[in-house]
Amino acid sequence: MSPDALAHAADLADFVAASPSSFHAAAEVGRRLTDAGFTPLDEQDAWPSQPGGRFLVVRDGAVIAWVVPQGAGTCTAVRVFGAHSDSPGFKLKPKPTTGRLGWLQAGVEIYGGPLLNSWLDRELRLAGRIALDDGSTVLAATGPLLRLPQLAIHLDRAANDGLALDKQMQTQPVWGLGDEDSADLLGELASAAEVDAARIRGYDIVTADAARGAVFGKDDVFFAAARLDDLASVHAGVVALARAADGVGDDIAMLAVFDHEEIGSETRSGAAGPFLSDVIERVQLALGADREEQHRALASSWCVSSDVGHSVHPNYAGKHDPVVRPVLGSGPILKINANQRYATDGVGAAAWNGWCADAGVGSQEFVSNNSVPCGSTIGPITATRLGIRTVDVGIPILSMHSARELAGVSDLRDLSRVAEVFFRG
Repeated sequence: MSPDALAHAADLADFVAASPSSFHAAAEVGRRLTDAGFTPLDEQDAWPSQPGGRFLVVRDGAVIAWVVPQGAGTCTAVRVFGAHSDSPGFKLKPKPTTGRLGWLQAGVEIYGGPLLNSWLDRELRLAGRIALDDGSTVLAATGPLLRLPQLAIHLDRAANDGLALDKQMQTQPVWGLGDEDSADLLGELASAAEVDAARIRGYDIVTADAARGAVFGKDDVFFAAARLDDLASVHAGVVALARAADGVGDDIAMLAVFDHEEIGSETRSGAAGPFLSDVIERVQLALGADREEQHRALASSWCVSSDVGHSVHPNYAGKHDPVVRPVLGSGPILKINANQRYATDGVGAAAWNGWCADAGVGSQEFVSNNSVPCGSTIGPITATRLGIRTVDVGIPILSMHSARELAGVSDLRDLSRVAEVFFRG
């Protein structure tokens, strides 16, 4: 494996470790881009109008960053690379400190569509946002704290014949021993955030796998980590935008990282909400565009919606299309669906293949087996909301929605290389 690809994977491992929740991911994107010369903006302030600037704004667990070229005008198009910051897992319920029979447990609710059995017998962290009594918020993340212990096979001889977990009774992790009346899970979070637990008035806290991402396999071809869906795309976009910032073309280069994709995107920080349209409109207004010019700019804009897709699985070949079979290590994927669950069309496919060629990167296609329902992404949502030409892409992985997913090391770097070409126009 090339040194560049291995370095990219090592940096992704750092990024995932720093991003155990969507709020942490947005903050880490902001930190990295601020270090690269981007100026953070507040949505409540007036925004600067000068061409040549690079800016970012965080809304909850979402973040949008952009570079305005020197020659930008009222009809300048936008090139959006979109991804999402959230991942399937578990989220703390109200009154989260529970337990029985001498065990302390955490009351959790299933978030999105996790592969439940993959969360068994792993050390888990708690991470997210805490709202305090003065209206402020702080980020909190514990170290390894919880575990979902599986029942021994001696007590369930049929476990290997088909494991089915009760989503309420058998998904509540343990985190200590003792009486729930003498323990406080929120206190653990408050301690991690260095605040007084009595000041907590609300929280958005999820579980995250505590294990670090790792490269392995013959010739170091594999990379396994939590939350590759979709932090692999977020990281690729951040790296690409930072590299392209000094050399963008005629269009505004924009990275849009949304929250809540795994539960439908219909929130103020999700792709179905107003965040992207708000930011684009404010950027256009700052450049002096009227309504007619805004529409003209959008008509010539592009969105690349990047999310993971399925690699062909050697043990379940019948679940995949019999002809179109992407595999790890052979390049990013172009995602296609006749019913527009992905927004790719022929024009978008041609554009994507051109960007890949310019980047010197191979590309694969993905299409579902007709008998297996197809998922969706932020792509169709963005195309519908804004009318921007949109193409759905990503990297192939195995174990999608597992607590720990599997990618190809070279694909991770190659996606970022294509994103950089896209940003540069």
